[in-house]
Amino acid sequence: MSRGLRIGFIVLMLALTAVFGWLGTWQLQRLGEKEALIAAVEQRVHADTVPLPAAAEWQNPDTYLVDPATGAKMLFGLTFRTVSVAGTYIPGATVLVFTSLSDAKGSRSGPGYWVMTPLALDGGGTVFINRGFVPQADSAAYRGTTPPGPQQLTGVVRSPEAAGSFTPEPDVGNGIDWVRDPARLAALAGDLPQPVLPITIDLPAGPPGSLPQGGETVVEFPNNHLGYAITWYGFAILTPILLVFWLVRQRKGGAVS
Repeated sequence: MSRGLRIGFIVLMLALTAVFGWLGTWQLQRLGEKEALIAAVEQRVHADTVPLPAAAEWQNPDTYLVDPATGAKMLFGLTFRTVSVAGTYIPGATVLVFTSLSDAKGSRSGPGYWVMTPLALDGGGTVFINRGFVPQADSAAYRGTTPPGPQQLTGVVRSPEAAGSFTPEPDVGNGIDWVRDPARLAALAGDLPQPVLPITIDLPAGPPGSLPQGGETVVEFPNNHLGYAITWYGFAILTPILLVFWLVRQRKGGAVS
């Protein structure tokens, strides 16, 4: 091997060592951020119930914070906070969101839908209420059925679900969507009191066996950053060791020749 190629290979291996070390350190930083997020969400989940801020407050961009869990803009960091809300369901505006429920807390699971019904808020505006899960076979009964009259509800605030590159377009004819995104849901639901809040609210579980099956909120964040950091640091240690072995072999090969 020529001198130029040897120098190039040594530089490459040293650069890889530096990159692997940087990636390991970055994963440790991400670990700290994720642990802080989990602690903050845990605190929100167990915090006292608060009233949902009035719709007018949601229109002030200065009050928005970026939710680190999803990158979505959220008011006052309400994600996973239990809130109370008052309003009236809008008949005939329910949208079904397809899901496949596993590890269910209730008795029903498998393919089905979230029953997403818009609630006209007493103070103006609309928020989509996730009334719970229904199996596919039972979904037709809940498409146009809403509890009548004024509602006093308590539920968990959720950030919008983002549609991915492979997310299908909404099924407009059947009023079915694939993500719990208030903007998409509002487009399917029709004319709603404005503004439509950029959140959804999950209702708690009702009586055993009742449908829709509420209380299925999952508060869980994958946290594999420590394992990733160990892997990258392992590469950072292994790469210079391999370089040393290679240099030794090169020297021995040069001595023999």
